[in-house]
Amino acid sequence: MVQYATFAGGCFWCMVKPFDEVPGIEAVVSGYTGGHVENPTYEQVCSETTGHLEAVQITFDPAVYPYEKLVELYWTLIDPTDAGGQFYDRGESYTTAIFYHNEEQREIAERSKAALQASGKFKQPIAVKILPAKPFYAAETYHQHYYKKNPAHYERYAIGSGRVAFKEQHWGERHE
Repeated sequence: MVQYATFAGGCFWCMVKPFDEVPGIEAVVSGYTGGHVENPTYEQVCSETTGHLEAVQITFDPAVYPYEKLVELYWTLIDPTDAGGQFYDRGESYTTAIFYHNEEQREIAERSKAALQASGKFKQPIAVKILPAKPFYAAETYHQHYYKKNPAHYERYAIGSGRVAFKEQHWGERHE
């Protein structure tokens, strides 16, 4: 039985590819969630008046790739201590959150966050919010799987934003 996982991690362009490459993932959709405006546009969300965050919603098979592993992957994609946005992108719509779809996901996210904080990997507090899932609105078509449609621009953005260097410095992983 498939489930949903929803993560906000700054620019949604950079959140799709890593999940897209994982076995058991059936779909990764860029979109908006957490706010109070129905069917928001990109321009509305960027205006910081909707309460929405840029996020990805993942359809996955937990028998192939469990939720715990999705959360572990999520931590490596973000700066979990930055409460003001992510990397180059600043403002509420680029902040981080794990949106849980059931009590089990909430418990897993809370445990994982506590373990990351206790690990000492980061000196500042973990700023990622753990919130109940709200309606998710798919972003405009041109935002979906941006890394496939515009690979050169995607690569420049991922590197230029500082996301790639942060991942390499904190997680020891080279960017592909």
